Amino acid sequence: MSFEKQLNIIDYSLSSIWRRRFKSLGVAVVFAGVIFLLASFQMTTKALTIVAGDSLAAAPEITIQKMRAGRQESIPVAYQTKLGGIFGIRTITPRIWGYYFSEINGANYTILGLDPLAMPLGDQLVHAIDSNRLPKEHEVVLGQGVRVAVTSSGSSMFSLFRPDLTSKPLTIAGSFKAGTNLLTYDTLFMNVSDARDLFALPAELATDLCVTVANPNEVPTIAKKIAALLPDTRVVTRQQIQKTYQAVFGWRSGFASICLLTALTSFIIFAWDKASGLTPEEKKEIGILKIIGWQTSDVLTLRFWEGVIVSTVSFVVGYTLAYVHVSFFEAGLFRPILVGWSVIHPAMRLIPAVDLGETLLVLCLTVVPYLAATVIPAWRSAIIPADSALN
Repeated sequence: MSFEKQLNIIDYSLSSIWRRRFKSLGVAVVFAGVIFLLASFQMTTKALTIVAGDSLAAAPEITIQKMRAGRQESIPVAYQTKLGGIFGIRTITPRIWGYYFSEINGANYTILGLDPLAMPLGDQLVHAIDSNRLPKEHEVVLGQGVRVAVTSSGSSMFSLFRPDLTSKPLTIAGSFKAGTNLLTYDTLFMNVSDARDLFALPAELATDLCVTVANPNEVPTIAKKIAALLPDTRVVTRQQIQKTYQAVFGWRSGFASICLLTALTSFIIFAWDKASGLTPEEKKEIGILKIIGWQTSDVLTLRFWEGVIVSTVSFVVGYTLAYVHVSFFEAGLFRPILVGWSVIHPAMRLIPAVDLGETLLVLCLTVVPYLAATVIPAWRSAIIPADSALN
């Protein structure tokens, strides 16, 4: 078949789609909606994985947690001395953290007490705080979500309650910038002594120990040595945390995508029904085409190009809407499914990454089944005898 003939058939396909524009528009709208859902999940997962990786770039290489009966408990600070013989460890810093339930709004805050100056590059933490300074004693830095919740009155101070229900007043020294929302949105960052006092934790205990190493390539080896010396602890590396984020986002996205396959299947059935249900006018059109010399292969090619045009337009529209949804609306429809449900939802700037492999995956899951679902109806319409079509 010549190239010029193909162009003529494509031209006729466009005119045929325009004549049946309401039917074609209905298919295209449903098709674009299915593509929008699938592409949004793919883009949101990719964007969240990138944000998590960037946010964890400054996390300690190794975290040591004491375990008892499968649950984490406070770790003795004296464990630091047991690790003195491991070559390659640069610093070991105790960290105090935990959760604080606010009865006012029913949210759980994450309390973090850390001496950043005791850690490599810890002084750069000020760049993540809008006031450009670290909290001093009796001061606190708030995550964006916490600041909105606790500063509605306009006061620069607020109080938390110790386990014995005595009040602990704190002065707001600033808030974390929006770029760190995935990790800090519900966080209250304060001095180590203030966090210890808030949780009534003895001086000889900490929540966990943060370990930094001189050579990042030796992290797995050093982690194994720490686990051997401290068998009652759990040793977690930064790479493992990053993989956990990827696994969580990937699992939730995959589960949601499987659920969306039901919508895709319904659309395929809908497309089959629309393609096989020829109207009398369409049958008459096929009969006229055969009388003027069109072959069965030509009619089949016509239907093929109609399917390609509708699916291509639907794919472009659906994928573009998915990009806009993730980029400008922060994936508001699906982000809670991937990030998790909470009273305080982390707001973040998501930048959708258009990956060729994932784009082809969405294409194969939508366009290819649609074209396959229209093959047999297209063939059935192409073999209609001209005399029966005109009756």
